[in-house]
Amino acid sequence: MKVFTIAGKELRSYFASPLAYVVTAGFLVITGIFFALSVILTSEASLRFALDNFRVILLFITPLITMRLLAEEQATGTIELVLTSPVRDWELVVGKFLGALALFGVMLGLTLYYPFLLFLYGKPDPGPIVSGYLGLVLLGAGFIALGLLTSALTKNQIVAAVLAFAVLLLLWLASPIGDVFSGPARDILHYLSALDHYSDFSRGVIDTRDVVYYLSLAVAGLFATVQVVGARRWV
Repeated sequence: MKVFTIAGKELRSYFASPLAYVVTAGFLVITGIFFALSVILTSEASLRFALDNFRVILLFITPLITMRLLAEEQATGTIELVLTSPVRDWELVVGKFLGALALFGVMLGLTLYYPFLLFLYGKPDPGPIVSGYLGLVLLGAGFIALGLLTSALTKNQIVAAVLAFAVLLLLWLASPIGDVFSGPARDILHYLSALDHYSDFSRGVIDTRDVVYYLSLAVAGLFATVQVVGARRWV
């Protein structure tokens, strides 16, 4: 299937450059620090403190992962070749998305060493760990889809990264911003908060409303990206 061919090509291109190694190394160093702090400060066989901070890192690494996905294609002119090839817009977008998500999955998979240590030397509750990682995957999928959208809007990778960070930061701060308002505006902003929807995951609770929120975020980002890519056929 063309989608998986594009995804595989995208994943290989990450590891053909220093980007994947630098971002992954930075991610593991920071998550390792948070894991060590969680064990030292809480004296518990738990990843809740660490996982809560892992999500903060996504604000910074997601723009780095997604900034080149479509912006680079536009800057080099290869987007014209792609658009004239027998590949549908949604296949290109979903393929790029899956490639970036696969890289994120590899990065997250490397952190499974932390719960392994907890199970080796303690008796942690597996529920919050499983749900916490599930929440991170869903959060990452939503963020990557939005980062892909910003990458489709510009030819400059730095601009794409800054735009992605700004959008993600707004979603992150939606809840405190909502506290300024009252009525429907407050409820809407609280619902849009990416931060609020992760809280239950870190406690071991999988709420379908939170799952639907993150999936909707990913679908909305992908749909908008398909529209932007499709519009470029007529430019």
